[in-house]
Amino acid sequence: MLKIGAIVWGVRDIPRAVAFWSAALDYVLRYPPNEDFAILVPRNGDGLQLSFNRVTSSKPRKHHMDLHSDDPEAEVARLIALGATKPEWRYEEDADYVVLHDPDDNAFCVIDTRPR
Repeated sequence: MLKIGAIVWGVRDIPRAVAFWSAALDYVLRYPPNEDFAILVPRNGDGLQLSFNRVTSSKPRKHHMDLHSDDPEAEVARLIALGATKPEWRYEEDADYVVLHDPDDNAFCVIDTRPR
């Protein structure tokens, strides 16, 4: 049986990714990063590992992360204050998500997990 052990995110700037995602998810460095790779883990030890691999292309990477929240409006505001941006997006009428970009322009979503 397989299970996800880590998400590997291609970024152009390792320190910037570490700063944003550490604050966004309350994660900490597993050990000191180098210029090409870093690993974040949950501060409380519960959850997936998030790894960053340095890339040189400015083209969007083919990855995507969904972050679940029972207070998505507050989380979207908090993430934007940390440096995320909200791109133009065509949402369907009953959308339960908000698309954001991290400081390295990687797309991710905040999903409303409240009962509908």
